[in-house]
Amino acid sequence: MDKVEILNIIRETGVIAIIRAHSSDQLIAAADAIKLGGVRAIEVTMTTPGALGVIAEAKARYGSDVIFGAGTVLDPETGRAAILAGADFVVSPTLNLELVELCNRYSIPVAPGCYSPTEVLTGWEAGADFIKLFPASVGGPSLVKAILAPLPQVRIIPVGGVNLDTAADFIRKGAAALGVGSSLVNQKLLDEGDLDELTRRAAAYIQEVRKGRGL
Repeated sequence: MDKVEILNIIRETGVIAIIRAHSSDQLIAAADAIKLGGVRAIEVTMTTPGALGVIAEAKARYGSDVIFGAGTVLDPETGRAAILAGADFVVSPTLNLELVELCNRYSIPVAPGCYSPTEVLTGWEAGADFIKLFPASVGGPSLVKAILAPLPQVRIIPVGGVNLDTAADFIRKGAAALGVGSSLVNQKLLDEGDLDELTRRAAAYIQEVRKGRGL
């Protein structure tokens, strides 16, 4: 898939599932379940054991049906390894300009983590495709609106504090998409193998995004 196609999937579905799984089998099972619910973008955090192998295996299984990104990427070296493993996009909790440059070099979508307006604009001017607003739990949906007031050109993905009660409001306040962690996929559900619940939650988040967009 090319960069435009990847960006379109993130923008259109509006949800990135952030998964920290103990095994590739758990991640694949979760991906199957949330895909049924309409979520087609998954961020595999680099804190997942064997994360690069998990990404490579997932890409071989799903092709272009589901896009898999690498999360918690702290430096360009890890970013390059993730790209070579097949990551469709890269997400970082911090703003590392060398990482943004690397992803631009290889035409891989990148979302650096920022919080202040200065960080947001710096990341955007460096070529970020999205800005990961983190931690969005501090400030909530109103923070998205406040940042976009002077910086309306920026595409923001809030992470932290996003749940079914806040999802639609984040979108209403201007978020381009949502990064959703344990309120969508958590280790308890993975260990229990409750795939039906994962599908239900995924569908609920897709519906909240549509609601926030007035659809």
